[in-house]
Amino acid sequence: MPVVIDRDRIPTLWAVRTGGCLMSPGSELAVVKLALVNNMPDAALEDTELQFFELLEAAGSEMPIQVELFTLPGLERGDRARQHLAKSYSSTEEILDRRFDGVIITGTEPRQHDLRNEPYWSSLATLLDWAERNTSSSILSCLAAHASVLHGDGIERHPLPDKRFGVFDYQRARNHELLGGVGDLVRFPHSRWNEVRMEELTSCGYSVLTQSPEAGVDIFVKQKRASLFVHLQGHPEYGALTLMKEYRRDIKRFLRKERETYPSMPHGYFDERAAKQLADFRESAVSNVREEMMQIFPEASIASNLRKTWHATAISVYRNWLQLLAARKSDALAFAAIA
Repeated sequence: MPVVIDRDRIPTLWAVRTGGCLMSPGSELAVVKLALVNNMPDAALEDTELQFFELLEAAGSEMPIQVELFTLPGLERGDRARQHLAKSYSSTEEILDRRFDGVIITGTEPRQHDLRNEPYWSSLATLLDWAERNTSSSILSCLAAHASVLHGDGIERHPLPDKRFGVFDYQRARNHELLGGVGDLVRFPHSRWNEVRMEELTSCGYSVLTQSPEAGVDIFVKQKRASLFVHLQGHPEYGALTLMKEYRRDIKRFLRKERETYPSMPHGYFDERAAKQLADFRESAVSNVREEMMQIFPEASIASNLRKTWHATAISVYRNWLQLLAARKSDALAFAAIA
């Protein structure tokens, strides 16, 4: 069943994807109501909303899902992004007197080592407190996961020696309803410079669901008041080309001399032929550091062979999450009817 955008504020990319057709979600009691708080930087803002809509649509199957879009105040935005947000989004300040079945909160590009020094920190902390009381479950993605454990339990994130970038294999650490139908091996894309660590999480009551000796913790959960907080250090919503776009962006920053080092190639993402092409390009770019080199970046030949090898697992995890929301809503309605 198509994802329905609340108040007909349908974003442009989703309107193109669906032909602009908005369908009724059906019974008010049956629909799962979600808030998507999209805080991604301008370059990824619209791609991110489309990725989540497509994932929710695939995971929801016949389940009616209604989504309303929000974003944090205090984020730097260009003119195009401000216009897009004005058309389809509300500020999280407008969410605080409302209730949703679930909320998805994305990260954004960090500017400060200590997240508490970010200009949006107060708004994000208020949003996390709201989610504990006004949702049945909350998904915290990447930086939002780090912010959640910092705000709730004082758990600091740790800088990594290099960007954890690519598609990584994780093992199931314990059984959980979110992993129903998921195999013992979980593969998700990651893109981050920091991590939170297993021993610090478990000492504060978090249950780690997937972890890797090589890449650390992936999915971890904790019940916080009324809401099950689901933390994802990875990005199951990513499209097939997302990591390549980010890699290309970081190469361009190097060629513009906005960063000192050439970026590492995404782990477990490119096939052998693509990796050879990109290694050859790197050799040329390092010896001739100027932005014009991007004109020979072998994007077209590489993009055609990229696949979302994590897609089936992402659908399973999100389907389980949506079913959890639907079950908790049903239980709450049954209890209210008895009372």
